[in-house]
Amino acid sequence: MMSNLTIRVAHIPEELLEIEKIRRVVFQEEQGVEQDLDFDGLDEICDQLIAYLNGECVGTARIRYLDEKTAKIERLAVLGMARGQGIGQKITEKALEVIASKNIPEVLINAQEYVKGLYQKLGFQQEGEVFEEAGILHVKMRKILIC
Repeated sequence: MMSNLTIRVAHIPEELLEIEKIRRVVFQEEQGVEQDLDFDGLDEICDQLIAYLNGECVGTARIRYLDEKTAKIERLAVLGMARGQGIGQKITEKALEVIASKNIPEVLINAQEYVKGLYQKLGFQQEGEVFEEAGILHVKMRKILIC
């Protein structure tokens, strides 16, 4: 039931353990991403989003501010048992709201290729060719926000 979905900026450091747990399951266990690639030391300077479904932490993403004009949505992850309900899209929509509220006009994402349709639905445009990151095919995508 999506009616019990809450997505907000996480309280750090209290909720960082929940976020790390989700990313460990999705990126390291399911996708084989190395821990050092996922936990790159940048989490502390990012806004972290956390999604709760029926009170249980099921999803996350982080927003990294590259400069005063550009933000990047990274590390979007939803636990397997909560997938297929549009939670990834809702987390991305929340990230776009947070970014827009800071008057940052440009958003980047390196999307895993198999989910690029999700971002296209939200107005992102693919740029350039498919590339490999952490052994997974990605595409660079960009969206201009009207602030």
